[in-house]
Amino acid sequence: MREQLKLFFKLLNARLSATITLWVFLSLVFVEILILIPSVYQRQQELLKRLPTMSAGKIAWMIETYPYQSDAELLQQLSHLHYLNPEILGGAVYRNTGELIGEFGEPPLLSFAQAVKGETLYLRQEQGDRYDVACNTLLIKNKYLVIIRHDASSINADIYAYILRIAGLVLIIAIFVTSTTLFVLGKTVIVPILKLRLDLMEAGKAIVNNKPAPKFYSQLIQRNDELGDVIATFKTMFNQIYQATLERNQAEMALRLEKDKSEQLLLNILPFAIAEKLKKEQGCIADRFEETTILFADLTDFTGMASRRSPTQIVTFLNEIFSEFDRLADKYQLEKIKTIGDAYMVVGGIPMPRLDHAEAIAEMALEMQSIIQQFRQQDNQLLNLRIGINTGPVVAGVIGLKKFSYDLWGDAVNIASRMESHGLSGQIQVSQTTYQKLQENYLFEERGIILIKGKGEMRTYWLIGKK
Repeated sequence: MREQLKLFFKLLNARLSATITLWVFLSLVFVEILILIPSVYQRQQELLKRLPTMSAGKIAWMIETYPYQSDAELLQQLSHLHYLNPEILGGAVYRNTGELIGEFGEPPLLSFAQAVKGETLYLRQEQGDRYDVACNTLLIKNKYLVIIRHDASSINADIYAYILRIAGLVLIIAIFVTSTTLFVLGKTVIVPILKLRLDLMEAGKAIVNNKPAPKFYSQLIQRNDELGDVIATFKTMFNQIYQATLERNQAEMALRLEKDKSEQLLLNILPFAIAEKLKKEQGCIADRFEETTILFADLTDFTGMASRRSPTQIVTFLNEIFSEFDRLADKYQLEKIKTIGDAYMVVGGIPMPRLDHAEAIAEMALEMQSIIQQFRQQDNQLLNLRIGINTGPVVAGVIGLKKFSYDLWGDAVNIASRMESHGLSGQIQVSQTTYQKLQENYLFEERGIILIKGKGEMRTYWLIGKK
């Protein structure tokens, strides 16, 4: 019983079942009202017909009991009808020719002409309803016409009681039929629709959130009607959409992986800021930086060592060394520009300007010298690193349409290259401008004035370490 009540209230809460139930209930009530209206009228006519029948009986009894000798005596006897039947309020006596003999009590408004035609008169008044009707008997039918006024107020009370009985019966029938309809319709239609709605919600979540296909409630329903066709169509559509969504997600994932690979390859070639500009197709990419620090490094004695190794060994060896240099560039957030043979170029302060560009380059240079010594110990070959550093303004940009690269131009770049080429194996040579940036925090040894090709005499320094 408890489960049935739960199901009943659950069905009532469902909007579809509530709407259907309401319409069924209202339809039943409307139909019963249509039936009730003529029934009430018929009941009213039945009650009204009783009044003249009873009145005629009273008149016949009175005439038989107290025979009259004149019109006046007849009128006098009829005036006592009220005492025999309180519902008789008055009347009027006519000759069959239409002549009025007299009236008694509350006179009726029904005329002789109307009464002859068989008409009646029903009046609603403040003091109560009135009903005027002809009430003849066989004893006086050929001589007189008697019109009696009746008190019809009691009929209204009877009609109201009749309406209440019929309305109660209608209400009981409507509730019973509606409840039965609700249960039958609920189990056969509403409950499957509610389960199908839950299935649709779960299907949407599975598709949107890329979750495994859920076990649907509607899969347990086997029907051979239109609702069964809807459920079967839902299953088919979900399987198609779910499969298409899986394929689309796989394609998007593959596309994202390819895009990530492409972007990573682009970032391996260009700085992030420059790569973003290039993707937006801003045309020629070129910027001027007023203060940067450039480092060139070159492996000394590498040519002789390379002559004794296979090409694969050479490339593998250089890859190991330069990979370590790349990790240092990432560590100090510096920008690797390129490698040329066994030479390595890196710069600080581009493409995003920074105040400590010289310090970052100095830290990397010192670690590079330490790293190259580790490779020398492992290989037991004569291998050193010559490093040159200079600070100054440069122009940086991307050149070319194919195999493009991010490169630097300017006198500062040339001086940095000269610092490396005019340096000594195992040393870090810096220019006067770089020395001025680092002298407070790093140890230097003055080399003196040397002749630089294309630049003339310049004062340079050896970077020894950090204070």
